[in-house]
Amino acid sequence: MTRIIAVVATVVLLVGLAGIWFVSQNSGGDQFAQCRGGAIAGGAEIGGPFELVNTDGDTVTDQDVFTEPSLVYFGYTFCPDACPFDMARNAEAVDLLAERGMSTTPVFISIDPHRDTPEVVSDYVFYLHERMIGLTGSEEQVAAVSKSYRTYYNAQDKSDPYYLVDHSTFTYLVMPEQGFVEFFRRDLSAADMAERVSCFVENA
Repeated sequence: MTRIIAVVATVVLLVGLAGIWFVSQNSGGDQFAQCRGGAIAGGAEIGGPFELVNTDGDTVTDQDVFTEPSLVYFGYTFCPDACPFDMARNAEAVDLLAERGMSTTPVFISIDPHRDTPEVVSDYVFYLHERMIGLTGSEEQVAAVSKSYRTYYNAQDKSDPYYLVDHSTFTYLVMPEQGFVEFFRRDLSAADMAERVSCFVENA
């Protein structure tokens, strides 16, 4: 049942994103039009200000985190399948961009604050990429940032210490000045992601 709910939520999210794209495309120019691989344009409708907790236990804001182009992923450290592969792909894309002389930051936001303490997230991101920023927070903080980025997550029975969390698997490109500009599905390769991101950086 939870899998069905996750699928439905993903479809609803895609429909919403497409709607945002339609409004954006009919309300003026898009400086990143040539960079887009999907049907969406950036804007204030996705993303926005937040407060979360970093791996040092300090409260940080979006302005503290997004100091350069960033690839943002919502997942959890106990995730057995999607998250490790998606985060590894994002880390590889960051390295490919570095070879082009473009500095980007991979960001991991936990949607499982019940288990993902700052210490747990710190260990997780350390092994994924040396520049990766890991964030967690209170239940309320995580719910707020998830809502602003229109992500979906639903934890199963937490009485089981090995419970799973159903969640969406998009990666978001966030720019310091423009905010959210694009999302990437998980079937995109690291090379294709780097190519797309470089276009956004060059046209920012």
